[in-house]
This record gives sequence, structure tokens and C-alpha cells, in this order.
Amino acid sequence: MKTKRQHYWWRTVASFLMVLCLMPLGHALMILMGATMSADAVHVGAFLMGLAGYAIVVAGVFVRGDTRQTLCGLFGGLLFWTGWVEFLFQYYALPYGVSPEVENGVVVTRPEYLIMPATFGLWMMVMTLYLFCTRTGCRFFTWLQKHLFGRRRDVIVVRPLTRHVSIVTFMELNMILWTCYLALMFCYDKRFLGDHHPVTFAFGLFCFLGSVWMFIKQLHIPSWGANIRMSIATVIVFWTPVEILGRVNFFKEFWLHPADYAPEMLAILLLFLSLLAYPFVKFRFRNHRVDQ
Repeated sequence: MKTKRQHYWWRTVASFLMVLCLMPLGHALMILMGATMSADAVHVGAFLMGLAGYAIVVAGVFVRGDTRQTLCGLFGGLLFWTGWVEFLFQYYALPYGVSPEVENGVVVTRPEYLIMPATFGLWMMVMTLYLFCTRTGCRFFTWLQKHLFGRRRDVIVVRPLTRHVSIVTFMELNMILWTCYLALMFCYDKRFLGDHHPVTFAFGLFCFLGSVWMFIKQLHIPSWGANIRMSIATVIVFWTPVEILGRVNFFKEFWLHPADYAPEMLAILLLFLSLLAYPFVKFRFRNHRVDQ
């Protein structure tokens, strides 16, 4: 008789919301830096941000505890992506005259994102490494390897890479962000589809349904660290249709105007800090009770 699997609702919802809060906060940080700092200061600050993120990820290799290592990979990865990916694209796009995409007098795509599709070959290079050279816990790669290689999977993909939770989280975050950005830029490009194309909306619906399926799977994960890692994938996939709906003006992306929506952004920040503190407070309280 099949036993009923336990659901960890609070842990899953808290992990999902914590990572979800980082999406508007990250966008707001970039907007505020651009609005309050000179161009030179922005790029220096972005370089230091990326460097700090990389240092946090590396330091996470030596941190004890699955949850702490996961958070090092998460926060370090976000700082790395923002500072050494997005702002670095911006640094080279602007001086060489890459113009933003403008519709009805409104910038709909900034220059740094317009040149990101040029990294498709680099993305394929990294994906090839994951597909042919390593076993992962990712259901997507496991499914691909199983169906592409069949019985030869154990010969072609022999063993996993060395597993450091901080590095795993860092790579997961950056690869999923990279993948979703490339997909969105392809959909938005009018030479292929366009932001109002039915395929673009179908892609958004597919991502939404996929995020629901991922959330259901996430409900069965008992540990905080693994739940947060799953939330990274779930949230980024969920955020993809949010980006599409914001693009077509279905709602106002208030996080792109943080100065005009300071109370809302402050509420998101406070919610994020509360959710971030919860697992550590609970862990210390539980240890204190055990010591007594």
C-alpha cells in the first residue's frame, strides 16, 4: 500500500515568498542605482557588487550547514548576476551606441538585454557540459539524459561533479535566469515572434503551469536548504509570465518605479527580511530547548 507523502506547506510557502521578494527588490536596486549615481559610479559599484557576490559564493563552500550554504549561493549569485552580467552588458552596450527598444515613446527593452541573445552560443556550451558530462538532481536534465541516451546513459554520464551546495545554488540561479532571459528575448524579437504573438503568450502559460507543477513537487521537500533551492527554479519560471504580462501592460510593474512606490517596496523588503530570519530563529530556539 502506497503511503501518503507529507506536505510541508509553511516551509514551501515561506521559501517561495522569500525568493519571490528578491525579484522586485533586484529590479528596484538596479533602477535606484541608475537614478542616484553617476554612470562611472554605477559601473564601479556594479563591479564591486559582482566581486562581492563571487566572494560570498566561494566563502559559502567553507560554511557549515546546508541552509547557510544555499543562502550564500543565492545572495552571492544574485549580486554576481546583477553586477557582472546585467551591468557589464550595460557598460559595453551604451558606449557603442546600442539603442533601447522604444514603443510609443516608452523604453520597453534596455540596451543590455538587447545584446544578451548574442550569448546563445556560450549558453549552449555550458548546457552541453551539464547534458553530457555530469549527473545532476535536476529533473529536466535527468529527463533529457534518459530520453536522449537511453541505456547508454550510464556510459555517457558516469558521475556527478563535486557537489558544493553554494556552487550548485549559484549555478542553478544563473543558468535558469540566463535561460529564461534568452527565451524572453527570442519571443520579444519581432523578427521571430513579438511580445503580442500567440506563441509568446503560450510560452508564458507553459511557464506558469510549470511553476505550479514545481511548487507541488516542492511541497514534499522537508529541509529548508533544499526547499529554498527548489524555490529558486520555481520562482524564476513563475516570474517569466509576470515579465510577459508586464511587457504588454497588463499591470503596472511598480518595482520599476521604486521611488514612486516606496511603501510597497518597503513592505516587500520587510517581508523578505522576516522570512529570511525565520529559519535561523527557529533553529536557535530549537537548539535552546534541546540544551535545557
